[in-house]
Amino acid sequence: MTLSLGFHFPLFTPMNSLPPFSRRQFLQTSAAAASLFVLPRFAIAESGPAATRKLNLAFIGGGGIADIAFDGCLGENYVAICDVDDVRAAANFAKYPNAKRFKDYRVMLEKMHKEIDAVVVSIPDHSHFGAAYLAMQLGKHVYVQKPLTHDIWQARTLRRAAHHFKVITQMGNQGHTTEGIRYVKEWYEAGVLGEVREVHAWFDGPNFKGPYFSIPATFPAPTTQPPATLDWDLWLGPAKKRAYSPAYTPLTWRGWWDFGCGELGDWACHTLDAPFWSLDLDQPTRVSVINLESIAEGFAPRSSHIKFEFPARGTKPPVALHWYDGGQRPAPPLDWDRKQEFPNQGMLMIGEKNTLMTGGRPDSPRLLPDSVWADFKQNLPAKTIPRIKGGPFQEWIRAIKEEGPLPGSNFDYAARLTEMSLVGVMAQRTNKDIEWDAVNMRVTNHKDADFAHIIRQPARKGWDYGAEVWRR
Repeated sequence: MTLSLGFHFPLFTPMNSLPPFSRRQFLQTSAAAASLFVLPRFAIAESGPAATRKLNLAFIGGGGIADIAFDGCLGENYVAICDVDDVRAAANFAKYPNAKRFKDYRVMLEKMHKEIDAVVVSIPDHSHFGAAYLAMQLGKHVYVQKPLTHDIWQARTLRRAAHHFKVITQMGNQGHTTEGIRYVKEWYEAGVLGEVREVHAWFDGPNFKGPYFSIPATFPAPTTQPPATLDWDLWLGPAKKRAYSPAYTPLTWRGWWDFGCGELGDWACHTLDAPFWSLDLDQPTRVSVINLESIAEGFAPRSSHIKFEFPARGTKPPVALHWYDGGQRPAPPLDWDRKQEFPNQGMLMIGEKNTLMTGGRPDSPRLLPDSVWADFKQNLPAKTIPRIKGGPFQEWIRAIKEEGPLPGSNFDYAARLTEMSLVGVMAQRTNKDIEWDAVNMRVTNHKDADFAHIIRQPARKGWDYGAEVWRR
């Protein structure tokens, strides 16, 4: 079987023309997948209701962050594990001996597509798109670790592909399944905060002493021969060919723009999830660089403070959202108890009535100051949003088995959240203020050529998937 890339979508459609669907609407009105790829919901037919069947899962990424995927999907059939590094995946290869082993996910999908129901993608950011796209093209449901993609074009393409191929999708920003993020939205919608025009979010990383970020001894990074157990060419995937360096793998790729999205791309899907969802944000019209400390070209900044500007949404006012990393942070709000140490990561939604605060993840919201919080806890607003049991993997599995609604961080939502963060990443990468035309997917205050390779990054031959999705 040869994986085909030859399907077409209409000319570019504005993001707001693809509203989130209910499960029934999604399955009934998404464009029909090409007949070659129309597969049963389960690869191996079984008797009984769908909810009693076990999914046949394939894992692209066999170690590291993939460990939470193996733990999160327990109870299903693990039929394949793909990893470019035998050592990195060794523990899970041994733990699940019945799963077939692969190094190239393209080979795995070609050989086993009839045996796979769904795929979990837990590999570096620059390779998310290709793995997810090919799996979706084959009718496989997909779970992709955050951030969803490495560039904006990829995010929009996966969003469209999810509709086209009628698959159940989920991005792995675990906080979106917590009760805490539901509290944030419920309290805002109940009018507890009043109108919110200002948000501050900060994270103390990147910590360049590791484990996820490290400054190499020199730029370019010193090179050597790759370990015998690592297929370096497969690890590079769509990225331009270069010599191996231990400065890139196995964990420190996030600091390199060719592979990762820096601290903002890594954590925005957690820290900014609650305000993005609660305030009905979409794409900023402008991102300004307030303060940025560069290290080297092609590498994430040591620290930054950038400002996102969002327009009014119906009756909701414009919002200014500030992001800080690398030790930069906002001044404590006036209602912060100065006897307490201000945290090194968190998020503040400044309302006209009250201020809400979370940590780096949206799982423990509270109001400021402590006296207001103490009173508020005695009479919380009604819970209006269904709670999720078992976390994001179980939410995704239940949706596939038709036991529950579409996952909350399905690609309709996740692509927009990821794009928002990537517009900020563009400002960090270039150290330039960005005027963003979301409808036409372009920067309007600089030459197109300066940003085209960031909005849609070139891919090596053999990895350039989805080239026919956008005909512009």
